Amino acid sequence: NAERQCVYSVGGVSRYLRLASGPPTLDLLALAPDDLRGTLRFAIARADRGQPLVTTGLCKTSVDGAAVLFTIAVRFIESDGEALHLVSFIEQPADRDPALLPQHDSAAQMRELERQLEAAHAELSRAIQSRDALVLEQKAINDEALSVNEEFQSTNEELLTSKEELQSLNEELIALNSQLQETLDRQRIASDDLQNILYSTNVATLFLDQMLRIRFFTPATKTFFSVIPGDIGRPLADLQSLADDGDLLADARIVLLQSTTIEREISGPSGTWFVRRIFPYRTHDDRVEGVVITFIDITERRRTAAALDEARRAAERSNRGKSRFLAVASHDLRQPLQSLSLIQEMLRLNVADPRAQEQIERFGLLLNAMTGMLNSLLDINQIESGVLEVSAGPFALADLFERLRDEFAPLAEARELELRVMPSTVTLLSDPRLLEAMLRNLLANAIKYTPPGGRILLGCRHPGAMLRIEVWDTGIGIMADQLGPIFDEFYQVDSPAGARGRGFGLGLTIVRELGLLLGHPVAVRSRPDKGSVFTVTVPPAPAGEIVAQRAASLPQAGPTTGCTIALVEDDSSVREALEALLTEAGHTVISAIDGPEALALASDGAILPDLVLTDYNLPGGMNGVVVLANLRAALKQHIPGIVLTGDIATEALAEIELADCLVLSKPVTAAKLHAAIRKVTPDGRADSSPGPQRPTRLICILDDNPDIRTAMLSVLGYENWQVTTYPSAEAFLGAETAPEIPGADRCLIIDTNLPGMSGLALIEKLRAGGDSLPAILITGAGDIAMAVQAMRAGASDFIERPVSRRELIDSIERAVSHASAGGARSRDGGATAKRLATLTKRQKDVLEQVMAGAPSKNIAADLGISQRTVESHRAQVMQKLGVRTIPDLVRAVLSAGPA
Repeated sequence: NAERQCVYSVGGVSRYLRLASGPPTLDLLALAPDDLRGTLRFAIARADRGQPLVTTGLCKTSVDGAAVLFTIAVRFIESDGEALHLVSFIEQPADRDPALLPQHDSAAQMRELERQLEAAHAELSRAIQSRDALVLEQKAINDEALSVNEEFQSTNEELLTSKEELQSLNEELIALNSQLQETLDRQRIASDDLQNILYSTNVATLFLDQMLRIRFFTPATKTFFSVIPGDIGRPLADLQSLADDGDLLADARIVLLQSTTIEREISGPSGTWFVRRIFPYRTHDDRVEGVVITFIDITERRRTAAALDEARRAAERSNRGKSRFLAVASHDLRQPLQSLSLIQEMLRLNVADPRAQEQIERFGLLLNAMTGMLNSLLDINQIESGVLEVSAGPFALADLFERLRDEFAPLAEARELELRVMPSTVTLLSDPRLLEAMLRNLLANAIKYTPPGGRILLGCRHPGAMLRIEVWDTGIGIMADQLGPIFDEFYQVDSPAGARGRGFGLGLTIVRELGLLLGHPVAVRSRPDKGSVFTVTVPPAPAGEIVAQRAASLPQAGPTTGCTIALVEDDSSVREALEALLTEAGHTVISAIDGPEALALASDGAILPDLVLTDYNLPGGMNGVVVLANLRAALKQHIPGIVLTGDIATEALAEIELADCLVLSKPVTAAKLHAAIRKVTPDGRADSSPGPQRPTRLICILDDNPDIRTAMLSVLGYENWQVTTYPSAEAFLGAETAPEIPGADRCLIIDTNLPGMSGLALIEKLRAGGDSLPAILITGAGDIAMAVQAMRAGASDFIERPVSRRELIDSIERAVSHASAGGARSRDGGATAKRLATLTKRQKDVLEQVMAGAPSKNIAADLGISQRTVESHRAQVMQKLGVRTIPDLVRAVLSAGPA
């Protein structure tokens, strides 16, 4: 390149170039031998655009002791705008060596000339090297001279600049002097203005220094202190405050120390009120040189705030009174509606006359209309009160459409209308309860304003990213100027004769308000005498979301039979109607008017129900939720519960929500009530349909408490098993052997704390005598040690009170099946042994302690680990062995045999 650096090479260039000593370099002249350096420099210097190719004469070098002849060709080339030289070493045949040519007389002369030429060449090379060194030295000197010249020039410029700056500074000082005089004048004016501002305001202001001495005060300060101009410089503590402000000096000291602001409301003379604010007095360099105290009159604001508080409390009292009135009105109005609904159902079931049935159906339609109007009034109140909460989630639209079709198909048929519900497979993201209320009001409106013979259509479209639920009708239609007002409260479109009186005009108002609450736009288009289309736009559920189950849907089944139902209802008409309806369906009903009576029946042993059906609003200081909880506690069973309520209070609904029960709003139809009973008693006696025959059992109950014996006898009697009871172990051993039933299995249920011989002692005695009769131990205060002891003694299972009916039956089935397992037990023991082998050493240590009956606290102390770690190891052991309870764990380890 231009710096004579090698950028690329090809071929055997090492024959002509050598790596120079010293620091590595790519300079071609440094790489060339001394005798070639001058030739190369000459050739490269001559090759340019005017003479692109320069060729040297014959040159000679030695390679491995052999002489090599060559010429050097230098070509000037340009590549991408860069000037380059291509240097080629071209070997020549050896016959061109002058030493091999024929000798002449002048040979000696030629050799002498060659020596001289070589010497001259060497001298020239040295001269060139010396010149190069001088050139470099001269270049360095020139550079240094240029640098010194530049420094001199820069210094000269700085001197000139300094001279100009001095001249400018002199001018600025002159101007500054004038500005200072102007500033002093303005400061005097500003001081006068500030003093006039402070004096003209009605704000009392005090300036204090760091020693809390008065520096300045405004005339309004005399309202709080008897201060005169001569008091400037006096400590504030010397002045007596006219206001009730004992914390003034303490707050001022706090502001000085902490550089904060303190604000208080204080009372002044003559019933006045002020905001006293103390903040630091800061100088221009942000130093605190004292405090500033201001007093702002807020007497009028305090009076206004007090009036507003009183108005707010009055409004809250009024709102609570209205809500409570509506809650009470809802309950009191729904009670007779509930009675009428149940009576209508009883009449429908017991009257065979077709004309009477027609009147009963009309009676039902009127009840539905009354219920709808009541619900509309209560719904609009809940919306206006802001107590409705949105609980949105994904759910299938088909479930909602199915419920609406089942509800409105009979109403449409009674009005001689055709109702079509288009199937849909989409999933929505909304609150299913509130969206159902919107669509229910739209369908009710369509049925109300569509004359007989018309059609109503419910369907869903998905034109884009959103879904659009549509309700079509062929009704009277709506005029264009009425499309807006129809959503106002109590507004009704003129309807055919007979259509009025069926509502308050709140349906579309509820739809609009619920749409705003859910964020679902509601729209309508209509043509008079042709019909209307109402649309609700909703978002689809995100892809991959789990579709919510139909929580609100109950199985629509016929009446169920066989349940023992505890009915708690204070209204005699509702209670009698429910008793008649449930008894007609084959249930056994035990009634009580309030909670204390129901608990008294339970304590007497008169109630062992499969289900508690209770009203929410009950007299006697106990509502239905409390009664249900107390009955569960008294009977020591988690009894299914259904709460009937007409209360709409938020507190009541929240309490019912937490009660682990099913809630039904009054008035409830007979079909919904039967479906609810079937739902909450899936494993009880609610289904009378024939099924597979359960195996016969012979059950012996050993318990000293007669109430418990009676309760368990009643529970197991539902299974059609033969049950005998004994008050003690001695009574059981002294009794005659119970009659054998072919194919029946026997099982003992033994209380651990029997009088005389304990339950454990009885099992040990039976096992010692070779009796392998399955036995279940029941205790009211069991622990791990007792469970281990019971299982080692030979008990089939160990359960704690309170025990539910389902748990007791499952325990009996397990005990009987284990007793008859035979060879399967040994196989299970082998499988357990293999699982035991997979335990870690620490897990085996914990298991050994558990089998010894030690509690977790003692195990943790013995092994030097935490109790949480012990419980974690125990859970891992039970998971590896595939057991869920301590008795199952003990049984599994014992079946595996000795380790």
